[in-house]
Amino acid sequence: QVQLVESGGGLVQAGGSRRLSCVFSGRTFSINTVGWFRQAPGNEREFVAALNWLNNTNYADSVKGRFIISRENHKNTVYLQMTNLKPEDTAIYYCPADRTLYPHEIASAYEYWGQGTQVTVSS
Repeated sequence: QVQLVESGGGLVQAGGSRRLSCVFSGRTFSINTVGWFRQAPGNEREFVAALNWLNNTNYADSVKGRFIISRENHKNTVYLQMTNLKPEDTAIYYCPADRTLYPHEIASAYEYWGQGTQVTVSS
């Protein structure tokens, strides 16, 4: 099993920045891709970004140029650096992981999920 714990959420003003962290533990050798998804109240969970261990990245159009996904191997941590935040970025952000190498945009493709961290962007 793999455990994932997200952190870094909070309240931020529009135009501001925030960095989310996702620490993974357990059978980490089985992970090849980590992503970020988000879910706002009343909405479906949506893809934000993904990174595989070949350093291929994938971003949703809505965050391209504003968000960057990266990782620190020795810390078993993946980050989501968010800049120029907008009120529509308000959501619970989740960090899923998967054993495949493809940076999926589909939530069902990910096997392991964290509990999420809330990001609220005020206008």
